[in-house]
Amino acid sequence: MSKVAGHCALVVVSPVPWFPLQGLIRKLHPGYRPQPDLVEEQNGITVYFPRFLALPGIGRALDGFFMAICSLPVLLKLKNKSAVNLIDAHFAYPDGYAASWLGLWLKLPVTITLRGTELPLSKIPARRRRMLSALARAARVFSVSESLKTHLVGLGADTNKIRVVGNGVDTTKFFPIDKAQARKALNIAADAQVLISVGGLVDRKGFHRVLEILPDLKNNHSRLLYLIVGGASPEGDIKARLVAQVEALGLTADVRFLGAMASDRLYQVLSAADVFVLATANEGWANVFLEAMACGLPVVTTDVGGNREVVCSSDLGIVVRFGDRQALQDAVDAALAANWNREAIIEYARQNSWDGRVEILLSEFNNLVNV
Repeated sequence: MSKVAGHCALVVVSPVPWFPLQGLIRKLHPGYRPQPDLVEEQNGITVYFPRFLALPGIGRALDGFFMAICSLPVLLKLKNKSAVNLIDAHFAYPDGYAASWLGLWLKLPVTITLRGTELPLSKIPARRRRMLSALARAARVFSVSESLKTHLVGLGADTNKIRVVGNGVDTTKFFPIDKAQARKALNIAADAQVLISVGGLVDRKGFHRVLEILPDLKNNHSRLLYLIVGGASPEGDIKARLVAQVEALGLTADVRFLGAMASDRLYQVLSAADVFVLATANEGWANVFLEAMACGLPVVTTDVGGNREVVCSSDLGIVVRFGDRQALQDAVDAALAANWNREAIIEYARQNSWDGRVEILLSEFNNLVNV
């Protein structure tokens, strides 16, 4: 959306969960529900952070409705100033659900982008019903992958309302630099074979699945080094578990936890690697694949969500069945040994830059506000 803001006015409303006693919880857990200022300027874009009532436990089932109610004053103010004529929401629940109510109340068209969380949420009957009602109220729905669209249509969503628009990559932030230079900056041996994974340190991303195949991979690749880039996320933080796994497998010298990194620094660590691997359990359309490819890396990943749509050719990487440990090991082994056409991989990423995606979105937005 920051790219969209280069072509039209954009204001962001990002509701923040709150409930009266959370200050007490924060005394025990300082990082619990950080509370930003009510309004911020981020890269020239105004961002509002209205608080919405979010009760822990079963109360979270009401998040979508409370998000809409508590965001209404901000949206009314913007509409009265003629500062809004379309609401664009990301994730069908709770954000899309809230946006669909706001659009109904304010008589504004709403678009919703499906990004992958809809898959696990659809297994919960109440969430599934709310998601489908939100999609029914939306004027247009975007899906980051064909597989995600197929899933929602199978649940009852209108296929004619959903358009697939994959995520893109910012090639001004992600580009290759000299591998030797990148490795020197990170104190990595020039003759090492380097795997890298990037993502939140949560079970879904599958870092533990990569760790468990490293001992066998080292039989063929004695100079193997695995870089893990990422930190805690709203889904959780399993770093302690991963560290314990590394120690139990005797891999302390072969694995580095680099922590979370700003996106404008990732090109350096990606350029230092040979192969990107993500043994993930669920994705919509993983931006990180294109970001790795923009730095010249082939991708090894699992056949879930839209992964095969991104890694759509054997010239770009290898996709294996999820949960097949041997297949994952064989794929990483082969990827490390292969002679990849890295320029072709980089060119594929360039062809999937954000510019083309933004052009589609702007066209759709203009059609809706000019009706």
